[in-house]
Amino acid sequence: MQLLAIHDRGSLEDASSLIAKFGDDAVVEAATIADRYRDSGNLNLFCRWRQVERAIMLLQLEDVVGEVH
Repeated sequence: MQLLAIHDRGSLEDASSLIAKFGDDAVVEAATIADRYRDSGNLNLFCRWRQVERAIMLLQLEDVVGEVH
């Protein structure tokens, strides 16, 4: 698995909020939000919510990925 960079704290906060609210379905909710922004032509928010989606996937991993320092 290739590691992804999360560039801002807000994405992690949104990811944590969606996980708290939707549990395992949080990634689907983030994708739905991203798709709405894509469909409306707002590419900035589309990209932001795709980043939130990736953050959710990383936060929900059960195994350690990459180097542990």
